[in-house]
Amino acid sequence: MAVLVGVCLLAPLAGCTSEQPSTPQPQSETETKGPAGPVPAGLDRFYAQPLTWSDCGPYATSDDARSLLSTKGLQCARLTVPLDYAAPQGDTITIGVLRHKASGDRIGALVLNPGGPGASGIVAAASLAGQVSSSELGQRFDLVGFDPRGIGASQPEVSCLTDQERDTERTEDLDTDGSPAGVAKQEAEAKDFAVKCAQRTEHGAAMLANIGTRDVAKDMDVLRSALGEQKLTYLGYSYGTRIGYTYAEAFPKNVRAMILDGALDPNQDETDSLVAQGAGFGVAFNQFAAWCAARPDCALGPNPAGATKAFQDLVRPLLDNPVRLNDGRELTFDDATIGAIQALYTQQLWQPLNSGLNELKSGRGTTLMALADQYNERDSSGHYTNTQDAFTAIRCVDDPRITNKTEILNAENRYDQVAPFLDDGRPNGAALDSCAFWPVPNTSEPHEPKVTGVPPVLVISTTNDPATPYEAGVNLAKAMNGALLTFEGTQHTVFLQGIPCVDQAGTDYLVNGTLPPSGKRCAGQ
Repeated sequence: MAVLVGVCLLAPLAGCTSEQPSTPQPQSETETKGPAGPVPAGLDRFYAQPLTWSDCGPYATSDDARSLLSTKGLQCARLTVPLDYAAPQGDTITIGVLRHKASGDRIGALVLNPGGPGASGIVAAASLAGQVSSSELGQRFDLVGFDPRGIGASQPEVSCLTDQERDTERTEDLDTDGSPAGVAKQEAEAKDFAVKCAQRTEHGAAMLANIGTRDVAKDMDVLRSALGEQKLTYLGYSYGTRIGYTYAEAFPKNVRAMILDGALDPNQDETDSLVAQGAGFGVAFNQFAAWCAARPDCALGPNPAGATKAFQDLVRPLLDNPVRLNDGRELTFDDATIGAIQALYTQQLWQPLNSGLNELKSGRGTTLMALADQYNERDSSGHYTNTQDAFTAIRCVDDPRITNKTEILNAENRYDQVAPFLDDGRPNGAALDSCAFWPVPNTSEPHEPKVTGVPPVLVISTTNDPATPYEAGVNLAKAMNGALLTFEGTQHTVFLQGIPCVDQAGTDYLVNGTLPPSGKRCAGQ
């Protein structure tokens, strides 16, 4: 089994692109709005810095970003922050920021993060800008997205593997070999990855040591001040909920309002979180199988009870016989299952998944590879964003490293039980991952946030969320003394994704501070 770790929000926002035409961007304008609110000692120059807003074109790091960032009404700027907040007079780095201005009676800025860790807030905000521009939310708030340190348009970026190395890695299906030799090879590659990250990332180990959520939360407070906001209004999806509750713990008096959608359980350790996520994907697969079985063209057959075996019968042969594509690449078992996982994030991709599985019956793999490329953020030119590199770098300092092989093996076995469709049918091994060889220690660990003095937050949790299970949202709402809004559906996160009941409840909260009544539930259309 390939141990899968990831809670990104790339698929749900993929369909939310702006409909506004491309237009010449306004000339640059420099605004000095800080310092706003309290300023930590030694950080005056950062909190008071001006922001120069200009064309977003230079901030694009992928094909999708280039298209999105050319749309009307978007401005971008660079925020300077300390590399190490313990040494603010030392090296600095920059954070890429995007803004879409409020169109009406402005309340302030709504800062968002789409998750990952490693996803681009610039791309997410650009994706949502056109959708919200005519809504009450777009009228009352500037929509602001930022690429967390080391990611996307922020400089320097975490850099571990080249595009060619990433392509090669995807052909190997290493994680499926649990033999002693296979485990040794996995660990050698994991160690090599850690070494390359330190060698190829500017500032090396110092950058890796200060890339975690602890430091992103501090960057977000600098951004709040530079935007001229006395208090932060924040929208965090998926891993972005961890940024949110980390910020609330560090700066409780600086919070105006927070929506945390698709929560990570703050108390859950990495292995338990992984298995809970596997269970979520298992449920989502069963939901997909039921939907598929009602279709005459269902690739998995008319009986949902047989869907897991039907899926395994299609993808397991790829372990020994990958499917060659027209571009010369090969669809492997790992890519086929990653493609399926990508599709399970949202029902919008169930039809492509069924089509891809039907193609596989005929020895073709184009659609499944396209889904896997979407997950890995590989564009048409073969270039990858650094999302996957950043994902590992952040995870390795956000949680204690796991070196107990019994714990690893137990997690893999439990994962197979809760997500049997992903089981490759081979014995599991217990390979250490890159974090076990990481050159710097972790800077945080799971714990219940101490948020005394934080105003009530709104947590949104989806009953069949495949990546961040429903109970994680229930637990976070309790930990934050916040309100819980339940969405009955099968997708990863939901706010601003076309469900009027959810969107209205969230907007009422952000605009007026009105929380939904206790026990409030919304259903899909």
